[in-house]
Amino acid sequence: MKLNIYYGTHPEDVKYYTTEKLRGEFLLQNLFPADEVVLNYSHNDRIIAGGLMPVKKTLILEGGKEIGADTFFERREGGMINIAKGDAIVTLDGTDYTLSFQDCLYIGRGVKEIGIKAKDAANPPKLYFNSTPAHHSYPSKLITLADANKIHLGSLEQSNKRTINQYIVPGFCDSCQLTMGMTLLDECNMWNTMPCHTHERRMEVYFYFDMAENTRVFHLMGKPNETRHIVMANEEAVISPSWSIHSGVGTSRYSFIWGMCGENQVFTDMDVCEMGDVR
Repeated sequence: MKLNIYYGTHPEDVKYYTTEKLRGEFLLQNLFPADEVVLNYSHNDRIIAGGLMPVKKTLILEGGKEIGADTFFERREGGMINIAKGDAIVTLDGTDYTLSFQDCLYIGRGVKEIGIKAKDAANPPKLYFNSTPAHHSYPSKLITLADANKIHLGSLEQSNKRTINQYIVPGFCDSCQLTMGMTLLDECNMWNTMPCHTHERRMEVYFYFDMAENTRVFHLMGKPNETRHIVMANEEAVISPSWSIHSGVGTSRYSFIWGMCGENQVFTDMDVCEMGDVR
């Protein structure tokens, strides 16, 4: 297993970053190397984010020096969502879970052995994965797209009509601090999370996918009065510290997975930014 490290950054420093520096500190690329475990560790609330694409091999999540524990989930929990049409077989301590297209699996703290393989090597899955520290154990749980808690927001007039599919949220799939879900925009809708907001009590990672080859998302970040943007292609993710907004607009429609961690799991606890204050 390879673990790339991303350190914390101060907002006063970030406003002086060049384009390449900004991308280097926050953008996560090349997330799905076939038959390899390559993950990204951020010092922002110590979240791990990455992609897993088993083709011919069974992928194993292991502990070790990078994790600081004998097993990966000794003091962590996690969630994975399959964004490909091929099914994945995920084995947790001898119990098999089948993840079909856009299904989610929550993995509770204390799982000792995990193996991830393709049901059909000719049609491999792609599992987008988030993991956070955990101080309590909750049961692992499979959540299908049909069973996800759905919230319909936005309008055609604002170009942001969308469905939020909540997978790992309190009262629906309990966890220690990880919350995770998937937002699907309707056709001809391109804006997400605008008006924008911050939440000082938790950070977030956005993963953009379901995009055509030439589609790009202009992801907005930074302090509300010192915004910056990162141009993102299909199947790339971006780290959003607690002090940063996280919003975007695409050249055409797209989907994204959001994962949050921190001391507060209340989905609606956010500091909304007035449009007149955004710069």
